[in-house]
Amino acid sequence: MTEANEPTRWDDAVELEDVFDELYELELEDDVLISKKVREAYKAAHPPEMDRRAYLKELLRLQLELIKLQDWVEATGERVCVLFEGRDSAGKGGVIKRITQRLNPRICRVVALAKPTERERTQWYFQRYIDHLPSGGEIVLFDRSWYNRAGVERVMGFATDDQVEQFMHDAPEFERMLVRSGIRLVKYWFSITDEEQQLRFMMRIHDPLKQWKLSPMDLQSRVRWEDYTKAKEDMFMRTNIAEAPWYVVEANDKRRARLNCIAHFLDLMPYTDIPRETVELPDRVFNSDYERSDLPRELYVPARY
Repeated sequence: MTEANEPTRWDDAVELEDVFDELYELELEDDVLISKKVREAYKAAHPPEMDRRAYLKELLRLQLELIKLQDWVEATGERVCVLFEGRDSAGKGGVIKRITQRLNPRICRVVALAKPTERERTQWYFQRYIDHLPSGGEIVLFDRSWYNRAGVERVMGFATDDQVEQFMHDAPEFERMLVRSGIRLVKYWFSITDEEQQLRFMMRIHDPLKQWKLSPMDLQSRVRWEDYTKAKEDMFMRTNIAEAPWYVVEANDKRRARLNCIAHFLDLMPYTDIPRETVELPDRVFNSDYERSDLPRELYVPARY
């Protein structure tokens, strides 16, 4: 029996179980709350995914490496910027969640900008993105980026032909400037097939946890699949530069896509182990004259569970 002033030791097995519970909760979003008929139709049309246990084990290993990367970025003052692009429902958000899940949000942050304001529409196109670029010791993940102009804005007619052409001319030079300034810029495109996107949209329509993800713009992307394909091909041809190449992630299998992307991202970074100082938990100071006062019960959240 431990004394009152001795620190409690956490049981490693229990702690590891909590980690797996957290991962499992996150993975439950892939186990949609829909009718058995729709679920069976999806499984019949979809290739078998990676075994969940093997996937979670490898994900934990990669997340440990991401923590090492985070320590290296913080210690060296590196600036890392990662762009995630792809069609709607391609899995960009899923991999971003797994990257950030165990990282410090003060070091690794996500940027997902809404449509530009009236004021922003009058600015230089890249201006609103500049404020979100990483400072020293930061990793910034863009869930969609300035490439909106080459994709949705172009296809949906939100940008003129002249504006798109100007973007295609400016984007490579803008990115070369970022790289010359010392930013490590990585660009990912998540690629799924026409059939897979249709399946995922159907899942969202029937899943109450994901219906909010569907917008009129998403539905239009189905109608204009070929227009998006042509826009993507033109974007690749004109913005795939040596200083910041595009990397395509085959994403029909969500689990493999996440692991492949994270592993590739880690391979691109020349991070090293940063020694940590040994941490010792100090003893609590006890005051024999101190008496803890009881708070009124109405201040407590009801114990419903």
